[in-house]
Amino acid sequence: MFPDAEYDAAAAREVARLLTTAIGDRGVAAIALAGGATPESVYAHLAGHGAIRWARVHVYFGDERAVPPAHPDSNLRMARAALLDHVAIPPAQVFRMEADSPDLETAAFAYERVLPDALDVIVLGIGADGHTASLFPHAPALREQTRRVVPVPRPPADHARLSVTPPVIRAARARVVLARGPSKAGPVATALTGSYDPVECPAQLARDGVWLLDQAAATGIRQEGA
Repeated sequence: MFPDAEYDAAAAREVARLLTTAIGDRGVAAIALAGGATPESVYAHLAGHGAIRWARVHVYFGDERAVPPAHPDSNLRMARAALLDHVAIPPAQVFRMEADSPDLETAAFAYERVLPDALDVIVLGIGADGHTASLFPHAPALREQTRRVVPVPRPPADHARLSVTPPVIRAARARVVLARGPSKAGPVATALTGSYDPVECPAQLARDGVWLLDQAAATGIRQEGA
């Protein structure tokens, strides 16, 4: 748990540590990025970590909306603006999900082929309903055991998506969940202390991961332990 004012910098340091450790151990690091406001501000701080050898980093995405890469709702657009355009990473080492393809099934199979067997780091968030990546409660994808990327039907007032599946999350060497703010206190408490049921609370797929919380997001956990 980090003080609110220190959250972005502290979370970025932890992601940087995991990347540099992976590079030291295996010579390269594979990271999957998440979308959302909390990751965006963490990525902006991560861009300032000069110790990361970005030429050794391969960047993937945990999910993406079915929009063009320059669209305001694109996770790739956000990651470029906050991080990727500010570090010396070869463009060929950034693997975007082509969720704007007219054939999402084909796009999902194509992304499965470029994903490594195990990511070194997967960055995840948690929604108010407990979803993570684009794995929403009770979605058929939560029972997936073989497919690693699947299309996600359009939620209300949103876009269709592509998302990694539970096997990708479980195989990652490090699962990092970013959560901040009072709106995340309830979902975080359910994910970390509730009965284990990832179909009901998909973020529990990362329960044994590294949860980077600010004080507000950790409130529910403190109350559980009181």
